[in-house]
Amino acid sequence: MAIVLGVLLLGGVAAVVFQGVTEPTAPKTVKVEGVIGSEKAEFFRDPDVVKALKNKGYTVQTETSGSWAMDRLPLKKYDFAFPSSSEPAPEIEAAAGIKGAQSTRPFFSPLVVIARANAAKVLADNGLAKMTGRNSGTLLMGPYLKAAGEDRTWQQLPGSAAHPELTGTVFIKTTDPATSNSGALFLAATSNVANDNKVVADDAAIGRTAPLLRKLISVQGALEPSTDDPFRSFISGSGEPLILAYEAQVASLVQQKQAPADMVVLYPDTTVNSPHTFVPISEDARGLGTLLATDPELRKLAVRHGFRPQDGVPEFTAATAAHGAYLNPELTGIRQVGAPTVKILMALAERAKG
Repeated sequence: MAIVLGVLLLGGVAAVVFQGVTEPTAPKTVKVEGVIGSEKAEFFRDPDVVKALKNKGYTVQTETSGSWAMDRLPLKKYDFAFPSSSEPAPEIEAAAGIKGAQSTRPFFSPLVVIARANAAKVLADNGLAKMTGRNSGTLLMGPYLKAAGEDRTWQQLPGSAAHPELTGTVFIKTTDPATSNSGALFLAATSNVANDNKVVADDAAIGRTAPLLRKLISVQGALEPSTDDPFRSFISGSGEPLILAYEAQVASLVQQKQAPADMVVLYPDTTVNSPHTFVPISEDARGLGTLLATDPELRKLAVRHGFRPQDGVPEFTAATAAHGAYLNPELTGIRQVGAPTVKILMALAERAKG
C-alpha cells in the first residue's frame, strides 16, 4: 500500500512539474475595425504589424477614407478612426457621439513635394527651389506662390525648353482640401505664407488669401480624395511633375530601395506637420492607440513605413541614415506653423474650390 501511495504521490509531483513548464496560452485577441487615412493602409497590411498586434491581443481590420470626410461616415460601425492629423479629431468625436475619447498621436509626417529631377532643376534655376543634394531640396514657398499668383507656365521659366514634358501652368498636384488631410494642410501652409506668415484667423484674412488659393486648386482639374493615387501615379512614371505627398510615403519607398532614380524630394520651407491621431470609438479599441505610440516593436515598424514616432527623431534618423540623399531627418531650415481652426480651414477649402 505504501508503495502504491508513493507512486501516486510521485505521479502527482510529476504532473505539477509538467504543468509548471507548459507554455502559456496566447493572449485572447480582440477584433477591432477602424477607418484610416490611405497612407496608413500598407502599415496595417504589413504581416509583421499584423503579428505584432496579435501578440498584444488585437486583430485589426481597416477601411480607408479622406480624413476630413470621416465625420460623415456611420462611425458607430467602427471601433476607431485614425485620421492623418489632429484637426479632424474633434469633429469625429462629435459625430460619433463620444466625449473624452483620450485620443493619442502615435506618429506624424510632414508634407513634402516630390518632383521629377528635370522639374526640380528648372525650379531651382529660377529661384523657386533650392537643391540640397542630388535627390533633395527645399521648395521656396514665397517665390513659388508668387509664380502661381502670376499664372506662370513652365515655358516661361528659362531652361524648361530642354524638357518638352514640362508644359502648361506650374502647379503642385494636391488632394481635395475639403475631404483629404494633405490637401487641407497644404492650404493651411500656403495661406500662412500668403497672410504675411501668420495663421489665417478671420474673414478678412480668408478674403485676402482666397484668390491665390483658388488658383492653386482650380488649375489642377479633378481632385483626388487621398494621397495614395497621385503618389502611385508618380512612382509608376505617369502623373504631374510636382506631387504633394507625405514624407512617410517617400521614406517607406527609399527604405525599400524602390525610389525612381529621377525622384527629388522638396521640403516646403513652410509646412504644417501632420500628427496622425487615433480616436477610439468603442471600449475594445481604447488601448490600441497607446499601444501604437509606446510599444517598441510597433514604433520600429512605423519607422519602417516612413512615419516619425512621437519624440522619435533619433529612431527615425537612425533608420533612414542611409537615405540622406532624399530625406531631411532633422527638418533643418523648415518653418513649422500651426493650422487654422477647423471652421477657418474648411472655409478656405470651400473658397479655394470655388
